[in-house]
Amino acid sequence: SGHGGQNVQKVATAIRITHKPTGIVAICQDERSQLKNKEKAMSVLRSRILAQEMERQQRERSDARRSQVGSGDRSERVRTYNFPQSRITDHRIGLTVHSLAQSLDGDIDGIIEALLEEEQTQKLANVQA
Repeated sequence: SGHGGQNVQKVATAIRITHKPTGIVAICQDERSQLKNKEKAMSVLRSRILAQEMERQQRERSDARRSQVGSGDRSERVRTYNFPQSRITDHRIGLTVHSLAQSLDGDIDGIIEALLEEEQTQKLANVQA
């Protein structure tokens, strides 16, 4: 018969709580008191919701990190500095700038703006997908 024996079947003290936004369900019928069962079920439900939220955040962080970090492959070029032609090519966004000396002196606003614009475009594409 388990805990409580006949009393468990005789007395209606079991609790089932459903978190509507996530659909997570917690059931408790361990105690003879409905109030204690409710407290236990709420505790279980809170921990399950917290675990799911932490897992979601961890997944988002790892996805964001994966998108920022490359594979480390040598063929994965970021930028090429061509000194004879005074040219910089950013291979990630396909941008070519013909002002190598100014860029090396710190005038890289055009490159940064193009990278930020591409990042924003990628984020919008991911949201729409």
